[in-house]
Amino acid sequence: MKHFFVPADQVTGKTFTILGNDVNHIRNVLRMKPGEELSVSNGRDGREYRCGIVAIEEDRVVCALRFIKEAAVELPSKVYLFQALPKADKMELIIQKTVELGVHEIIPVACARCVVKLDPAKARVKAGRWQSLAEAAAKQSGRGIVPKVAPVTTFPKALEYAAAMDVKLIPYELEEGMGRTKEALGSLNAGQTVAVFIGPEGGFEETEVKRARDVGSIPITLGKRILRTETAGLTLMAWIMYQLEE
Repeated sequence: MKHFFVPADQVTGKTFTILGNDVNHIRNVLRMKPGEELSVSNGRDGREYRCGIVAIEEDRVVCALRFIKEAAVELPSKVYLFQALPKADKMELIIQKTVELGVHEIIPVACARCVVKLDPAKARVKAGRWQSLAEAAAKQSGRGIVPKVAPVTTFPKALEYAAAMDVKLIPYELEEGMGRTKEALGSLNAGQTVAVFIGPEGGFEETEVKRARDVGSIPITLGKRILRTETAGLTLMAWIMYQLEE
């Protein structure tokens, strides 16, 4: 089932109008025809609307609502990934896969040991690219929303943003014992907001971990092996999904 996002202003009653690049994709790549079914989300309420194609025009695809799929596809808790800026194109992989796993928002963070330094111009270009990747991954995985990729922020600002969240987890290579990790994950409940802090290739500085502790973050281990930054977030997101989904 092909999945698309349609903003609320393109919905009139039971009619959904698809515009933009998706029109070419439906008409010339997928070669769909009137009468075929696709799924649509508005990116806000998390619901999946099953629609039939009524007409395929030059600049739009008009669809009619058939039914609303009631099964929720979103995680019962909102997970915010605070990802330290990685090298090369690793952020693209992180965005794609954590969106598939159910992340609610991704916040790129400039930490002390980050090798990558983005000037404002480069950051704006990256931000557009990253948000497009999040939308594509949300379509592919049938998400009900498009997770936001926030502008790059500093570690202190990230801590301020996460301060009011219910649970804050920070994997740290000097932390030992999976017991604390299992306890922290086992205490997660539906409806909570969860912050996940993932460090850069060189890891968090000890002072950063201390500052995270001071705002209530729980240092945990991800096992006895050292995981790359692009692996750590995926691992923890998968564990959170396992814990929360019924």
